[in-house]
Amino acid sequence: MKPVALWLCLGLTLLAGQQAGTPKEAGDQRNQNQGNQKDKKDKKDNRKDPAQIGSRDVGKGINFYSLEKEIALGKQLAEEVTRQARLLDDPVTSEYVNRLGQNLVSHSDARIPFTFKVIDSEILNAFALPGGFVFVNTGLLRVAETESELAGALAHEIAHVAARHSTRQATRGQLAGYLSIPLILVGGWGGVAASQGAGVAVPMGLLKFSRVFEMEADLLGLQYVYAAGYDPAGALDLFEKLMALERRRPGALSRLFDTHPMTGDRLSRAQETIQEILPGRPEYVVSTSEFEHIRARLIAREGRAKRPQAPPSLRRPPAGAVEDAVEAEAIEAEKDDAEAETKDRPVLRRRDLVESLKPVAFGSRYNHRERE
Repeated sequence: MKPVALWLCLGLTLLAGQQAGTPKEAGDQRNQNQGNQKDKKDKKDNRKDPAQIGSRDVGKGINFYSLEKEIALGKQLAEEVTRQARLLDDPVTSEYVNRLGQNLVSHSDARIPFTFKVIDSEILNAFALPGGFVFVNTGLLRVAETESELAGALAHEIAHVAARHSTRQATRGQLAGYLSIPLILVGGWGGVAASQGAGVAVPMGLLKFSRVFEMEADLLGLQYVYAAGYDPAGALDLFEKLMALERRRPGALSRLFDTHPMTGDRLSRAQETIQEILPGRPEYVVSTSEFEHIRARLIAREGRAKRPQAPPSLRRPPAGAVEDAVEAEAIEAEKDDAEAETKDRPVLRRRDLVESLKPVAFGSRYNHRERE
């Protein structure tokens, strides 16, 4: 046998013996591998454990943006939205939405401060910018029928921020060579995505999330509303309501579906999440009197804005009033004519009048006296 073949056979024999080892060693190795896999599985599944909210890192992943840069980017974009959009001029409603949002944030995995603002727009929408800047439209506030429905919409946006989906998505785009994608410029911040920029340029990759990120936001958002004490089914109620609206009026939610595609798959997965990982409770918060007041306030405000202005009312004069007015006007006209005629006559002073009447009164005697 040649030396090369001999060394090859010897090496393969030693390698086989090393891998085989003793039965005990082989069993220990299998147990260790299974343990490692289980640890990885448990570590991965902590996103499905609501008991670990706040102690887990749901935003890990390849990201070219530090948390500080992400906040700075979101602040810059939020300032543009605030400058260009028509924010709701109603401190009562704005304060309510902010308070509701902050309560959900306190029961989330987010590690940064949040701000919530209301845009005065009938388009059904809520969207979040990187760094904790959330905007919700009055249209969505009016469509939601319970506070748990509204909480579900806000919690979904909070989840996008907590998981840092915007900058992680942007990083993926840069890695894929899409850094040069043009910014979207269209009118109106009423819609969800960058395409609603009211002249403000926003990278589409910051708001249009992948299917995986949308489902992750559903998973986390349902846990957040549950942790805050709300009925998680409220989020599904709003979800189904929007889907039904889209079926009745195709295109009504086209912008919303562009960035947050609502599919039957997402709905079924959300239902499974509630059944499998959220333990049942004897009672949940479904709605509150404050929400009912805010919703009624917005509906009444919308009614006043759309109420047509009444045309000027004309009262009819009483019977005979027109004839009397015409006759009175004629009398006044006659008086004016008489006064004008009098003014046109020569005015004689009293002495001139007496002198002019002497020839008539004294006849020839007056004329004779004048000649003498």
